[in-house]
Amino acid sequence: MTDKPFQPNPDDRSDNAEKLQSMVQDTIQNIEKSHDTLQSASGQEKEQIMAKNKQREEAIEGFREEIKDEYRNQHE
Repeated sequence: MTDKPFQPNPDDRSDNAEKLQSMVQDTIQNIEKSHDTLQSASGQEKEQIMAKNKQREEAIEGFREEIKDEYRNQHE
């Protein structure tokens, strides 16, 4: 063991907007895939998929707000 004190990594936010945009794209793809699954799903499964998609849509809105915040912070 070393006697060096713990030092956290510096906060590098330079690529946060890109990471968030990737998360938006991944979430959109998940919604699109679930639409295919909906066609063969039973009643309860459909309800669960639709509820999950609603959560995904809310998450996308949150990601987009964070992207706007990151953009504003980078251009101040």
